[in-house]
Amino acid sequence: MTAVDERIARVAFNADGLVPAIIQQHDTGEVLMLGWMDAEALRRTLTEGRVTFWSRSRQEYWRKGDTSGHAQYVRGARLDCDGDALLITVEQIGAACHTGDHTCFDADDLDPATGHAPDADGSEATP
Repeated sequence: MTAVDERIARVAFNADGLVPAIIQQHDTGEVLMLGWMDAEALRRTLTEGRVTFWSRSRQEYWRKGDTSGHAQYVRGARLDCDGDALLITVEQIGAACHTGDHTCFDADDLDPATGHAPDADGSEATP
């Protein structure tokens, strides 16, 4: 078993053999998108230096940027504490979203209520 195979073996893929991959800009921390990877897409991402996803709608692999030119170059990859989510840091070239927006999270603010952390003494903070 190769070192890459050992890292992939640590991933807790879901019943469909997929794991969510959060894509984040490496230098700003901006969350760009979320995609899905199976073991082969993750292997390609870890060994080729470009992000590859499994397209659930098309049922095929797609390497981000091959048709759009909006590529994602891998800068880091981390597995969360439960092994069921990936964080891939990238250098994004062009738009990350298929709509042409820089990030997939630009468009729809859900306007949530915001909470406030407690003060240092444990009392509830006031806005």
